[in-house]
Amino acid sequence: ENYNVAPTSTVLTVVDRHAPDSGATGPDVPARRIRAMRWGLVPPWAKEIGKGALFNARAETAATKASFRASVKSKRCLVPMDGWYEWRTATGDDGKVKKVPYFMSPADHTRLFMGGLWSVWHPTDADPSDPPLLSCAILTADAVGPLREIHDRMPLIMPVQWWSAWLDPDAPAPADMLAPPSPALADAIEIREVSPLVNRVANNGPHLVDAVS
Repeated sequence: ENYNVAPTSTVLTVVDRHAPDSGATGPDVPARRIRAMRWGLVPPWAKEIGKGALFNARAETAATKASFRASVKSKRCLVPMDGWYEWRTATGDDGKVKKVPYFMSPADHTRLFMGGLWSVWHPTDADPSDPPLLSCAILTADAVGPLREIHDRMPLIMPVQWWSAWLDPDAPAPADMLAPPSPALADAIEIREVSPLVNRVANNGPHLVDAVS
């Protein structure tokens, strides 16, 4: 289990996709699948895996951005996680400005599913038999409720009743699914300060999400 997932890491996602031979023997109904993807979306038209920060996509503008608009139409995913880290700017006792890490997770210890976008990328000089690179970005929205005290943005929490419509590869997602999460969803998130050990990707383990005294 990874307690310190960094950009470019491989993460698990949930998608709805048609099988290659779907429709041949019955209705062409998308099937729900789990896919491992690189966290950091690579647009299909990219000539190489770029170094740009396409790890997050602003929900309110993704549909108009060249890197994300095709994914908004038909390649939407869910990114499951136990919680996420965010850093709040604070002034220490010595007067110096520092970044204080916090961990946000459901108070009832259930799993979160964030709205995401994904893409398929083929290197220009790849062997046709080589598998493509699957990559994703996590959508973000304006923070709501107490979460605004930590940061002005937050991942786009996707409630379970929206999953089927969100993942549907044959229809656009309703606009309200790209709006900031409801206050009720935000109020169900527990916020706790954690150790600055999380600032180093090399550090890992459950102690990273323990609350500091």
